[in-house]
Amino acid sequence: MPPTGSREFIGFATLPDQVHRKSVKKGFEFTLMVVGESGLGKSTLVNSLFLTELYKQRAVLNAEEKISQTVEIERSTQDIEEGGVRLKLTVVDTPGFGDAVNNTDSFTPIVTYVDDQFEQYFTDESGLNRKNIVDNRIHCCLYFISPFGHGLRPIDVEFMKRMHNKVNIIPVIGKSDCLTPTEIKKLKERILDEVDEYNINIYKFTDGDSDEDEDTRRENSDLQSSVPFAIIGSNTVVEIGGKRVRGRLYPWGIAEVENPKHSDFIKLRNMLIRKPHADTDAKLKEKEDELKKMQEMILTMQRQMAMQQGKQQMNGTNNNILDDRGSSTIDM
Repeated sequence: MPPTGSREFIGFATLPDQVHRKSVKKGFEFTLMVVGESGLGKSTLVNSLFLTELYKQRAVLNAEEKISQTVEIERSTQDIEEGGVRLKLTVVDTPGFGDAVNNTDSFTPIVTYVDDQFEQYFTDESGLNRKNIVDNRIHCCLYFISPFGHGLRPIDVEFMKRMHNKVNIIPVIGKSDCLTPTEIKKLKERILDEVDEYNINIYKFTDGDSDEDEDTRRENSDLQSSVPFAIIGSNTVVEIGGKRVRGRLYPWGIAEVENPKHSDFIKLRNMLIRKPHADTDAKLKEKEDELKKMQEMILTMQRQMAMQQGKQQMNGTNNNILDDRGSSTIDM
């Protein structure tokens, strides 16, 4: 029983914790589509991003088989757990896209697949059993652009124009280690100019709400200035200066995957799997400690108020007893 005059906590303050615990227990679903012609390192990048092997059974096609190959849709699902948080990762690959001589119909299977997932999700949401809905909609599409060209090709423009209103498109320059920093900068500028010219809507990083911390705003600005991401992917571990890193070994040196000077890999990974900053963790911990102290102070004040009210009630009762006794003596 709470003391007289005190107020019970309704529990609003614990709602974020309850939602967090429920989400962590249930796990998260993330569906990533990768699109681009063969040989741009799509499979290697996905394996590098999520530190897993999603394409163990894939066979390497020869030149003759690639010519006759049509665009296919391949789904690979992997359960990943990190820090007690479970993630169901689904990667949708499109082998055969852009490999044919005539790519007129290469968009059709991809557009049809994306539309089918939206329709299926809408049907499930409209049904009675909405508790166990599986969300197979495409959350993000990494579109790989060849580093050997001088910007967007007609097939790149046509694909993004057909898909930019359906999914979040993030352009990626594959195998960027074959270009110099100056060439990468010029290619990025050319791609962005053509994106604006053809009115293509690619994913844009917002500055955030007014209550966003400065680190988040700065990070979003840095990510936006790096689009399209120039990427190096590798699952090979090499040793440099006594340190083991993932990278590509060349006669002239090593191109490190996670070196910001060599690749935008870290930025792309932070965008897809954003982790809080160390200073952000410290600020959150400090705020939690302050809230805890305030709650303890409030409880202490409530106890003191209850004790004072109890004393006042006791004094009032004693005064009434004395008044009754005094009046009785006078009457006698």
